[in-house]
Amino acid sequence: LGRADFSASLYANLVGLEAPPLSRTLELKPYAISNLTTDNVSTPKRKNDLGGDFGVDAKYSITQNLTADLTYNTDFSQVEVDQQVVNLTRFGILFPERREFFIENAGSFTFGDVTERNYRMGASLSDFTLFNSRQIGLTKDGLPIPIAGGGRLTGRVGGWEVGLLDMQTQRAGTTPTENFAVARVRRNIFGNSDIGLLAANRQATDSSGTYNRSYGVDANIRLLGNLIINSYVAVSASDTASSNGTAGRVSAAYRGKLWNSSAMYKRVSDHFDPGIGFVNRRGFQQMYATTGIHARPKLKGIQELNPYIEADLYTDLDGSAQSHQITAALDVFFQPDGELKLQVNDWFDRLDRTFTPFPGRSIPVGRYNFRNAKATYTSTQRYPVYGNAGVQVGDFYNGTNTTLSGGLTWRPRYDISFEGTYQHNDVSLPSGAFAADLAGVRVKYAYSTTLFGSTFVQYNTQSRSFVTNARLAWRYAPLSDVFLVYTERQNTFTNVRNERSVAIKVTRMVAF
Repeated sequence: LGRADFSASLYANLVGLEAPPLSRTLELKPYAISNLTTDNVSTPKRKNDLGGDFGVDAKYSITQNLTADLTYNTDFSQVEVDQQVVNLTRFGILFPERREFFIENAGSFTFGDVTERNYRMGASLSDFTLFNSRQIGLTKDGLPIPIAGGGRLTGRVGGWEVGLLDMQTQRAGTTPTENFAVARVRRNIFGNSDIGLLAANRQATDSSGTYNRSYGVDANIRLLGNLIINSYVAVSASDTASSNGTAGRVSAAYRGKLWNSSAMYKRVSDHFDPGIGFVNRRGFQQMYATTGIHARPKLKGIQELNPYIEADLYTDLDGSAQSHQITAALDVFFQPDGELKLQVNDWFDRLDRTFTPFPGRSIPVGRYNFRNAKATYTSTQRYPVYGNAGVQVGDFYNGTNTTLSGGLTWRPRYDISFEGTYQHNDVSLPSGAFAADLAGVRVKYAYSTTLFGSTFVQYNTQSRSFVTNARLAWRYAPLSDVFLVYTERQNTFTNVRNERSVAIKVTRMVAF
C-alpha cells in the first residue's frame, strides 16, 4: 500500500452515533473506624482510649456540569500529617490542605493573591486567601475538630461557575459548635478573563451567637495574550469591631518574548480578619515591582538565563516605613534539566514589639538593616537519584544566620522511593545563639496497585517535636479501601509523648 492510502481524507464517514443520555449517578461511600488513642495534652487526658465511629460521604451528579457532595460525621484519619517547617519570620504560615473532601474542586473557591505560572507577582495565596478550608475542622496547630457534616455544590450554571459550601463542626474543648458557609460565583467576560464574588460566614451555633462574615469581589483580566491584571476588594465584619476591616489589591504583570515585569499595590487595614480565610499580616500598604529578562543564549548546556531585580516595600497605613526587601537575582536553567538560583537581598525591618524567633531568644524593639545571599540548586528528576541543595549566609536582624538545606530522593524501582530532607539554621544573636534544625524521612512502597503504604518521620527543634506517621492502604474493591494509620507526636524538650493513636478505617463505594 502507498502512503496516500492512509490519508484521513479517504476515511469512511461514521454515522448513527448519538450522545448518551444524562446519567444522574448517586455514589455512597460509608465508612467505619476504630481507634486506640493516648493524649497527654487534652483535658482530661486520655490513655489507651478505645473508640469507634461511622459516617458516610455521598456524591450526586445533578447535571453533566453540576455536582453535589454530602458528608455526615466526616473523618480524615487516613490523611498524612502536615509537613513541619522552621519559621524565622514574625508572620504566620499557611499550610496546604491535605483532606480529600476540601481538595476536590478547591479551584471553584479560589479568591485572594492569585499567581500565574512564570510570572513574579509579589504575593500569593499563602499571603492572603479569603477562603482557607483549613479553618474548618482543624485547630491552629492542625489537630482535628469533629465535623458533624455538610455539603458542597460545584459546577456551572449557564455562564456562571458556582461553588457553594456549608459545614457544621462539633464542640471541641473551648471551641464552640460552628457553622461555616461559603458562596462563590465567577463568570468569564471575554477570552480567559473573569469577574467573581465570594461571601463567607462563620457563626457559632451555641448560645454565644458570635459570627464573622467576609465578602469580596475580584477581577482577573488577560489582554494581548501575555498581560495579566488582577484585582480584588474584600471586607470582613463580626459581632465585635476587632475583626472589621478591608483589603484590596491591584496588580499588572507582563511576560513577553524577552521581558518579564510586574507591579502591585496592596492595602490591608488593621482589623481585617476573615474568619474562614487567612491573612499573614495586617495594617500595611505594600508596593511591589520587578523587571527582568528570560534570554535563551546560544551557550552549551544553558537553556535559559533569567536575571532580574525586585523591590518589595511595606509601610504603615499613614506611609511610615515598616519593612522592605530589595533583591538582585539570577536564575539559570540548564539543558536538558536542572536549575540554579542566586540571590542577594537587602532587608529592612522595623520591630514595634519584641520578636522571639526561638524559645528563649529574643530580638528587641528597633529598626534593623541587614543583608544576606542565597544559592539553591535543583537537579533533574529524570534519574533514579535527584534532589536539591541550598545555602544562605548573612545578617539576621542584630545577629547572623547561616542556613543549609537539602533534599534527596532515591527511586531504585518504580514501586518504592526514599526521600530525605534536612535544614539547619545556625543563628547568633546578642541574646544567645541557637540552632533550628528540621529533618524528615519519607518512605513509600507500592506492593501492587491495590496495596501500598508510606511512613513519614519528622524532627523539628524549633517546635520541639518529633512526629511519626505510618499509613497502609488496601484497595479491596473500586474506590473502597481499608486504612491502617499510626501517628505519634512527642515533645523533645520534656520527652513526653503528647499523642499516640492507632486507627483502622474501612470504606465501601456503592453506586446507583
